[in-house]
Amino acid sequence: MAEKEISKNAVSKSPIIDEIKANAEKASSAILVDYCGLTVAEDTELRKALREAGVKYKVYKNTFMKRAFEGTDFAKLDDALNAPSAVAFSYEDATAAARVIDKFAKAHADKITMKAGVVEGDLYAEADLKKLAAIPSREVLISKLLGSMKSPISTLARVLKQIAEKDATAAE
Repeated sequence: MAEKEISKNAVSKSPIIDEIKANAEKASSAILVDYCGLTVAEDTELRKALREAGVKYKVYKNTFMKRAFEGTDFAKLDDALNAPSAVAFSYEDATAAARVIDKFAKAHADKITMKAGVVEGDLYAEADLKKLAAIPSREVLISKLLGSMKSPISTLARVLKQIAEKDATAAE
């Protein structure tokens, strides 16, 4: 009878492991978070900020995450799965989760910490994740690049326009 209970229990947990695997397969990064210092209101605020950034944030049992991460780059997180943990999966912007969590931690007296993370296949400790969080998003970097490329062209166009206007008034 005990064997039937164990097998039923294992089967009931399989969808959770499958859910974690599905998230991991699509994710470009996963950040493990120690969330134990947060109040319910703060946790709700964090979840909203992460959702707006396109990050999936959920609390799972460590054993489920270990089992789901087997054979993936995220298996590197096994050593950090030692206390209650939440995981934040980023899909498009690999550093989005680190940025949002770091900003939230600064605003809430460091009640939350990033334990470790795998970003595009590389394992990062908390200090390294904070450095990654300081990097602007891809969209911001592209707009800065385009702005710096546009500036000399705009300046040249203004100078040429002024020369043309000056020549037009001189011809009159």
